[in-house]
Amino acid sequence: MHRRNFNKLLAIGPLSLGVMNPISAGSENPKKPKRTIIKPAALKPGDRVGLVTPAGPINPEKFQNAITNLENMGLLPVYTQSAFSRNGYLAGGDEERLADLHNMIADPDIKAIWCLRGGYGCTRIINKLDYNLIKKNPKIIIGYSDITALLLSIYAKTGLVGFHGPVAISDVFTPFTASQVQAVLFGNTSLPHQIPFQTQSAEKFVAGHEPYVIHEGKCSGELTGGNLSLLVCLPNTSFAPSYAGKLVFIEDIGEKPYRIDRMLTFLLESTDLSKASGIILGVFNDCDTQDAESSMTLKQVLTDRLAPLKIPTFYGFTFGHVVDICTFPVGVKASMDTSKLSVHLLEHGVRI
Repeated sequence: MHRRNFNKLLAIGPLSLGVMNPISAGSENPKKPKRTIIKPAALKPGDRVGLVTPAGPINPEKFQNAITNLENMGLLPVYTQSAFSRNGYLAGGDEERLADLHNMIADPDIKAIWCLRGGYGCTRIINKLDYNLIKKNPKIIIGYSDITALLLSIYAKTGLVGFHGPVAISDVFTPFTASQVQAVLFGNTSLPHQIPFQTQSAEKFVAGHEPYVIHEGKCSGELTGGNLSLLVCLPNTSFAPSYAGKLVFIEDIGEKPYRIDRMLTFLLESTDLSKASGIILGVFNDCDTQDAESSMTLKQVLTDRLAPLKIPTFYGFTFGHVVDICTFPVGVKASMDTSKLSVHLLEHGVRI
């Protein structure tokens, strides 16, 4: 898959706190009772937010986007030189990325952690994360794509609600993206909070992006999910989510229909996805075929794999590798209605 001039930058030097000893990925007994969900404190204007690169390296020329996006919401971006590290397709070595993330988590002045981009690399570090440190210092952690692995592993190990939303280095947030992320992270919305379907820009709203219903219905459940290519990396690990009774949101980019077929088939065979309450499909950008005579289309694949489940499912919602991105709090209750192509958050993802 391809997750394919700095002015007035608010920077700090490398943080001095050392990395605590991580716990092993297999130390948790999977038969233990479900943990109590932990909600991080809501953001407020003036809060300091740490910018990190736990996966792939950033394009330095786009870094100003991150500063602009946070400052437009009244937040103070904080980062170290590790944000600019590069080791091939990784944003520095595993230990460097871990240390930067751990230091941001441990710093009491940092109120949230915003991943600069996805790429690849989170699955290399989730078994080394200090989950005790994270649990003792619950903070908003937000991102998408490869960050799926980070959000789901933290939720599995600690119960901390994570946020599947825009990465900081995205092009300057659209009004829709900014309003949705503020509603969720600042907690300044009434409940239930409606996330309406948002038509993508004219260039993006083309064949393969238009919304459609695979199976009609209304349902509710706890939100979980993320990038399909990362979801298939987690079964049979201690980080794997259960999908039974959940609202599962799924998206991907740059994968041919047969690969989408293969990944969905694997999830259906290796997990309890068939027992989900409902499935919300985002925009699978650049995932359709250019040769319909020799390949099933994306719509045919999604319908073939998911329609037999007979649970509410629709395609084309407002998340994924697109312009207008909503923010899903992983672990909170939500509802969906295929007739309105809408999703409602039934509780806040943050402590207000």
